[in-house]
Amino acid sequence: MQSPESHVPSEVEFVTFFTGGQSFSIDITQVREIRRWSAVTPLPHAPAEVLGVMNLRGSVIPIFDLAVRFGLNRTPDNARNVVVIAAHDNQTVGLLVESVSEILSVSRDRIQETPDLRSDNSRQSIIGVITVDEGMTRVIDLGAVITTGKRTVQ
Repeated sequence: MQSPESHVPSEVEFVTFFTGGQSFSIDITQVREIRRWSAVTPLPHAPAEVLGVMNLRGSVIPIFDLAVRFGLNRTPDNARNVVVIAAHDNQTVGLLVESVSEILSVSRDRIQETPDLRSDNSRQSIIGVITVDEGMTRVIDLGAVITTGKRTVQ
């Protein structure tokens, strides 16, 4: 009889992208598509990291500027920006990023815990780091990213 742990794949894949000049990653199973940037409809009284909403084939989804969410400078307007459409707990959102770089396949043991720096909610949104070549990419907890304060943007 096999243990339950034997069903967990040893390799995991991430979509890596840049925002705020830094590398971040999200589990590929959460990514639905990658789209070119297009204008959004702003929402009054939305949190600073929520740029507005976008119509995605009849569904209205919130668009987050990840750079702002992580305390970095707002993503500059650029025709090459992209929106990563991702889903978490039946909620679909868009993540504005500067560029998508690659699909990264790594063994689970290469994902290191995030150092405890006792910082703000950006630390809560990062669940690990992976060394890649000479640098690192941060692994994002999508659920924590789309939760603002005590409520989830819907």
